[in-house]
Amino acid sequence: MTTQIDLGGTFTFPGTSMMVNRMGYGAMQLAGPQVWGPPRDGEAAVAVLREAVAAGVNHIDTSDFYGPHVTNQIIKQALHPYPDDLVIVTKLGARRGSDKSWLHALSRQELTDGVHDNLRNLGVGTLDVVNLRVGGVSGPSEESIAEPLTVLVELKSQGLIRHLGVSNVSPKQFAEARAITPIVCVQNLYNVAHRGDDGFIADLAGQGVPYVPFFPLGGFTLLQSSALDAAAASLEATPMQVALAWLLQRSPNILLIPGTSSLAHLRENLKAATLEIPPQIVAKLDAIGGGRQ
Repeated sequence: MTTQIDLGGTFTFPGTSMMVNRMGYGAMQLAGPQVWGPPRDGEAAVAVLREAVAAGVNHIDTSDFYGPHVTNQIIKQALHPYPDDLVIVTKLGARRGSDKSWLHALSRQELTDGVHDNLRNLGVGTLDVVNLRVGGVSGPSEESIAEPLTVLVELKSQGLIRHLGVSNVSPKQFAEARAITPIVCVQNLYNVAHRGDDGFIADLAGQGVPYVPFFPLGGFTLLQSSALDAAAASLEATPMQVALAWLLQRSPNILLIPGTSSLAHLRENLKAATLEIPPQIVAKLDAIGGGRQ
């Protein structure tokens, strides 16, 4: 029987009753190679999800374009009917091409179809949180997001979505979004080596808005740093545990969604929530990304 552990404290999404443990789980790696098709081991994927929830994870990040459809179907298989406190956050704004490419999907029809695909594959009548993902591979742009966001607001008014967030956005786009509708979270690229959002995180913390870094461990290529390795050795932890613990200590509004298809890696990730990094090591880790801004 899995024992629940401290997962970094809790955070409540603004304007909601959704309180989650700060260490969550990202479902992208449950799909097959290149986030395409079924996993090599479907039973292991189900086991990872069930152990995560049994350990206290109550925030799962997913999308129906992972697979596509695969991760949501596995989540439903593993966890439905869902625990009352489980918050499932999905995202729209992209689709997969037949060549496994990642394409924008921001038209009214694509967003509407995407909501219904998520509802069907997760087996729910309403989506807890939908993040609108915009921008490109290299990061946010400054183009207006009003048109696609308005479509999601309409779907929310129909009772298909409870809350809205944004992903891969600039501070300007966040402000634009918040002028249109309440925004309960921001999900952007951020980790110990990629620190462009330092100031943005501080501003969001002041507003009580959670910041959810995607690729907290570097992305498809894991973080590599001699400073990270040295910190891990001194703390008797793995470099990835240190990278996750650094994020939890970075700001109280940061929520983590590291993903894995391995039970062993899941357990390692969850243990990072109890790792305390002393100030002198934090300073050395800060230097990897050029120091806090």
